[in-house]
Amino acid sequence: MSHYQCGACFFPYNEEEGLPDEGIAPGTLWADIPESFTCPECGTAKAGFIAYEPPAN
Repeated sequence: MSHYQCGACFFPYNEEEGLPDEGIAPGTLWADIPESFTCPECGTAKAGFIAYEPPAN
């Protein structure tokens, strides 16, 4: 599963975890999130998110 983060405030989105508090179920692919989605922290549009590889533990 992929990881994304807001380009403005670095809020993370992990497809495996989803955002249950925002109504996005675990396992929801980024491509399946509506274009109307905005960052829950700062309001940046979905287009402002970037894919990233989290550091290995």
